Amino acid sequence: MFRFAPSPTGDMHIGNLKVAILNYILAKQNDEKFIIRIEDTDKERNIEGKDREILEILDKFDIKYDNVIYQSHNLKFHQQFASQLLMERKAFACFCSEEELERKREEAKKRKIAYRYDGTCEKLSDAEVLNNEKPFVVRIKKPTHPISFKDEIKGEFTFEPDDIDSFVILRRDKTPTYNFACAIDDMLNDISFVIRGEDHISNTPKQILIRNYIGYDKEIKYAHLPIILNKEGKKMSKRDKASSVKWLLEEGFLPEAITNYLILLGNKTPKEIFTLKEAIEWFDIKNLSKSSAKFDLDKLRFLNREHIKMLDSLNLAKRIGYHDKDIGDLAKLYTEEASTLKEIKEKISKIFSSKTPPLEFKENFDKIVESIKKAPHFEEFDDFKKYITETTSLKGKNLFKPLRIALTGEEHGPNLSDIYAHIKNYLPEIVK
Repeated sequence: MFRFAPSPTGDMHIGNLKVAILNYILAKQNDEKFIIRIEDTDKERNIEGKDREILEILDKFDIKYDNVIYQSHNLKFHQQFASQLLMERKAFACFCSEEELERKREEAKKRKIAYRYDGTCEKLSDAEVLNNEKPFVVRIKKPTHPISFKDEIKGEFTFEPDDIDSFVILRRDKTPTYNFACAIDDMLNDISFVIRGEDHISNTPKQILIRNYIGYDKEIKYAHLPIILNKEGKKMSKRDKASSVKWLLEEGFLPEAITNYLILLGNKTPKEIFTLKEAIEWFDIKNLSKSSAKFDLDKLRFLNREHIKMLDSLNLAKRIGYHDKDIGDLAKLYTEEASTLKEIKEKISKIFSSKTPPLEFKENFDKIVESIKKAPHFEEFDDFKKYITETTSLKGKNLFKPLRIALTGEEHGPNLSDIYAHIKNYLPEIVK
């Protein structure tokens, strides 16, 4: 079983989308199920509707999943396993206040050492615990031996007991912390392979420790993906608009092109332009680089143009709000100067909008518009051009500049003869 486990706390990041895509690919390759687990236990940070938005985005990217699970629905299991660990003396109640812990963190900082929990409450007797009326968290006991695991991308990792520490597994309100909920849910869902970002590497030994203490001995494979960098070489954040999948889609980048780029980024692939279906045939997670890669918006623009060209023309027309194959063919003409659906839609909209020519072309523009309004239907551009030339007595620059503006709303663009083939049936709407 594979899983994608997003939190409904903000827009989906491209790094998260890459995690979803690669989990989906490996689930397909291994003929295993793929689930979505909405990690919604942090109630204060959850944003209403973000869970639905995540699922809608996955649908747009044609990422099929077998089930959707909400982590908060497993609360009773989280609490039951925490109780088990308490009874088996593998966890303990901690009554330390935030103020006490903060004071100890500051002391460690002054001494220039890493703060670790000092075991104060671990030493309490049963009577001291029972007679203490203060609110408490539940901490797991730190391991007595190092914990090692193999990462399918980055190789072997070993964490010493102090690196793991006696961390909190249940908060004071008895809700689980991230690592505890994640470890329990991976166990309950029989997850076989976890693919996620490299910022989770330090969480992995903690989750292994939890499952070891519970007695779950199934080995789970791990692969931690390098973070995606912005053009300055820093981790992409909310300040980078391109980090938001929602923004990329609104700007007119195709899901197919974004998928292509995220699989290509930091990877050795047999070709540069491909579909998700093709990637499932040859993708190998061991070909991913151990190092981070920069997100290049210009590269994505190039891929987007190529995927626009690959679209069925009627499909393309529908994506920009039309229902005619000719408009899709027309849209493809603009891929030399426009690289997103948004930019292409603006080009097409200008064709069907009112035109205001520069003053130097105004008189000739008006003549051409009147001529087009009276023109019969011509199948070929040369016949159309001949008619306009004869009825207006215009030629050269005096003809072609205002004619282009009359037909497209712009002074430059694809060949008029190519454009005419797809707009000839719309001329009454274009020069209305």
